[in-house]
This record gives sequence, structure tokens and C-alpha cells, in this order.
Amino acid sequence: MNSMVMQNDIISNWEPRHAELFGVELVKLNHRLIETGLFSREALGRVIERCPAEHLGIRARGTEIDDPKTMEGELGTATGLEAIQAIEKGRMWMNIRRVMDWAPEYKKLLDEVFGEFEARMPGFSTFKRNLGVLISSPNANVFYHADIQGQSLWQIEGSKSVYIYPRSEIFIKPRNIEKILLRETGEDMPYEKWFDDYATVVDLKPGEMVTWPLYAPHRVHNHDCLNISVTMEHWTKEIWNSYAVHYGNGVLRRTVGFKNGSTTARGLHVYPKAAAAFAWKKFGKQIDGDVVKKRDFRIDASSSLGRTSIR
Repeated sequence: MNSMVMQNDIISNWEPRHAELFGVELVKLNHRLIETGLFSREALGRVIERCPAEHLGIRARGTEIDDPKTMEGELGTATGLEAIQAIEKGRMWMNIRRVMDWAPEYKKLLDEVFGEFEARMPGFSTFKRNLGVLISSPNANVFYHADIQGQSLWQIEGSKSVYIYPRSEIFIKPRNIEKILLRETGEDMPYEKWFDDYATVVDLKPGEMVTWPLYAPHRVHNHDCLNISVTMEHWTKEIWNSYAVHYGNGVLRRTVGFKNGSTTARGLHVYPKAAAAFAWKKFGKQIDGDVVKKRDFRIDASSSLGRTSIR
């Protein structure tokens, strides 16, 4: 074991090779988040009750496995523990967003996690860190998509399979990245079943975490059990450069017909593309994020589906 790994470190099996692989390749590690006591059902029940309404996302899909309809929900009068019990019954997802902004004990934990990473990886400096909690139903799916920042997934309860695909233009085209960044589409992308032949499948169990390369497409399938997971996001200068380049390419493609721009995150071309991205936002061209205008159901732990319709 690496001499840097101490008994109370959050990552328990770090090795020197992980410093070279982190953010570049798929990396699976063991963690001690469960031992903090911050992610038990009881603790998360209290977090749900504290969560500002704008940071609590609740969604469901129809009862048929191939039903594509997505419904938006609300907590209603349910307690936090009742909400977790309800999610265990039905095809629902709860996303508790930006926990570190309004729960200082989770901000402290987030800083400790990235403090460990930065101590182990010279030159690795992060900003705009984010911590969220996902609570999702047995057999729930997160469809094929990509994220715009550094991302890691930490398993707390239950188990799931994470399918991670190559980051090549076969599986994610630069124009799809541009559409995500400019908010012309969600994070979901075109998917073919044969993509799975080229996926790396990671079975994630409590006490394990996984991180993958920037923009690597992935999807998630819960096993037949309630899942509680933690998501952590971060930015670095290189990630920001990549964002600026892809965003700037998208702006130039839409304004002057510029095609086939470099997506390299280094070099002089980063600055004019960052300027194009800044101008696009400053003049109000960026599409606003999703705003939920209608709620279709509310949490109801007494219901067989864990929810009742809002008429």
C-alpha cells in the first residue's frame, strides 16, 4: 500500500499509478464515505427535509420498462425517510443537488476529498467543486449521456452497473458535445445497442467509486435494490479550456459557418474561442436551463408505486 494512504483517508487503496491515470483513464477505487455517518438513510432523510426546493429534483418514468415518458415530482408532506421508502418502491430518481452550498458538513467533506486528491497529484488543482446525492429505485436506468466537467460516482447503498464507452467520435461526436454545452439538448445522446460491445462495465458496490475521462459517454443500470450514490464534480484549468474550445467551436459554427475546429485544450486558439463563448453568453444567446413548470406527482410512501398523481 502506498505510504501516503493513512488509516483515516477517505480513499483507502490509492497507489502511485492512480496519479497518472486519474482523469485520463477509468479509475476504480475504494472509499470510506460510509464511515462518516453522513450518508445513512437517517442522515439523508434529514438532508432531504433541509434541502431548498430548487435543489431537490424528483423524477419518475412510467410503469412499463420501455415507457419513455418522464414525469416531474414534488416531495409534498412526506418526510425524508418516507421519500426514501417511496423511491424503493417505484421507478423514481431523487437528485439532491449542490448539497455543499447549504449543508456545511458536506462542504467540509468535499474539501477533504479534493484535499486528498490534490495532495497525491502534484499540479492537480480544482475549482467549482460540487457534491450531490442520488437516490434511485431498483432496476432504474440512467440513459446514455456525457458530462461537461470532471465526474466521479461513489456508491453508498445498493449496487449498479456503470457502462463506460470509448471517448472517440464514433461514440460522441464533437457536435454533440457542442449541443450539450450550448444547452441545445440535454446530456443524453444518440445510442445504439451495439455500443455495448465496446463498453467497459464496472459493477459498483458500497464503498467503491469510479471516475472516467472527460466527455466519456456512459450509462447506468441499477441492480434490483435501492441505490444511494454520491456524485462529485470538479473543474480544472484543462477542463475549463476544453469547455471553452468546444463551446467556442459551437458559437463559430452557428455564426460564421466555421467547421472542423480543433478541440485540443491547449494552444493559442483557446483564447479567441473562450472570447466567443463569453460574448455568446453576454449577449443572451445561451438557452436557459430546464425550468420545471408542472409537477405530475408527489411522493406517497403509502402508495404501491410510491407516488400519487397531481390532478
